[in-house]
Amino acid sequence: QVQLVESGGGLVQPGGSLRLSCAASGSISSFYFMNWFRQAPGKRRELVATITNSGTTNYVDFAKGRFTISRDNAKNTVSLEMNNLRSEDTAVYYCYAGQFGGPGYWGQGTQVTVSS
Repeated sequence: QVQLVESGGGLVQPGGSLRLSCAASGSISSFYFMNWFRQAPGKRRELVATITNSGTTNYVDFAKGRFTISRDNAKNTVSLEMNNLRSEDTAVYYCYAGQFGGPGYWGQGTQVTVSS
């Protein structure tokens, strides 16, 4: 079992940047997928970005060109660099560790608010 703790959220103006971090209590090297999801008020939780153990990344359309996901297996951390933030990016952002044939784990989330 692993615990995930997100940090780095906060209030930022439109066009600004934030860097979210997800720290794991144990090794993340066994988790093939490390993901960032988000959930806005009244909306379903949605995938933002994925990074595999080999470093392959995938982004949903709204994140392409603005967000960058990275992982450091040695430090057991995953990050999400977010640039050119928009009001519609306001949400709670969650880290998720996934693996084939095993359980996945969620963090508790970190609030990102984009507002002037």
